[in-house]
Amino acid sequence: MSLRRLAVSSFALIGLALAGPGHDGSPSLGATARAQTAPPAAQASAAPGPTSPLPPIPGCPLLIASGNPQYPPYLWRDPTDEQKLVGANADLMQWLATEIGIPVETRYVGPWGRVQEEMRAGRIDLIAGAFFTLPRTEYMDYFHPAFRETRSVIWTRSASPVPYKRWSDLAPKLGVTVINNSFGVEFDNYARQSLKISQVASIEQAIQMLQRGRADYLIYEDTPAEAYVARNGGPAIQPLLPAIAREGLYLTLSHRSRCNTPELRGRLARAVYKLSQERVMNRLVEQGFVLWRKQPSL
Repeated sequence: MSLRRLAVSSFALIGLALAGPGHDGSPSLGATARAQTAPPAAQASAAPGPTSPLPPIPGCPLLIASGNPQYPPYLWRDPTDEQKLVGANADLMQWLATEIGIPVETRYVGPWGRVQEEMRAGRIDLIAGAFFTLPRTEYMDYFHPAFRETRSVIWTRSASPVPYKRWSDLAPKLGVTVINNSFGVEFDNYARQSLKISQVASIEQAIQMLQRGRADYLIYEDTPAEAYVARNGGPAIQPLLPAIAREGLYLTLSHRSRCNTPELRGRLARAVYKLSQERVMNRLVEQGFVLWRKQPSL
């Protein structure tokens, strides 16, 4: 064999060795070389190591969360245990507990107004879903970004809809909503000055007032109101557009919580950021709808 043919054959054999694994499945010389020369980030992503559990925070063995208990598919009372809240936001609190390394218990402590009083006093630690208002910043910390965007709309009887295109169209009409609800700073200020809106204790009561003609319109978020209407029946009501507000739902922490420390706030901030990046809430809301539809009402 000539020297030239010997050289060509040798290069071909080296190429085969570099190209693929051996017949026994062991890595080839080329694969080994590529692994050794790959950047550290690529090697790390290919074989992630186990994450270390977060250490406990002294004086904070448990976090108590609550929220609006008339808020399907996000939160409502468990028919089998009325002291417990279930729904998408309750599931979110369990996800959060895993992320921050501290157990979270989601309890029913009363209607939405009472929840805010308990938060102000520090008797609960977290609210699992609150709109942003300036007065609320006086007693609780907000964690950004919002974990869910919601839409508040005008609901009216389908048989006698209110002509509505702008907020001022509501001025001659009588409205109803649930006590201590907020629909954004701008609308709240306008409503206080220009609209006649009664406040009642529950969304079910508000829907019944609208259906019976004791109010001309209802202001509430579209998804929870739709859930109640689908379960309770009665005369048809419908949402009107444009929406009066689009608001974010935020995780909040009481200023007076014994657990409100820089360490916990840091863990919560990182968890909420991860939540927004991974779109966890989409799956939890779908699960909440399924659970709400199959559970009996209290």
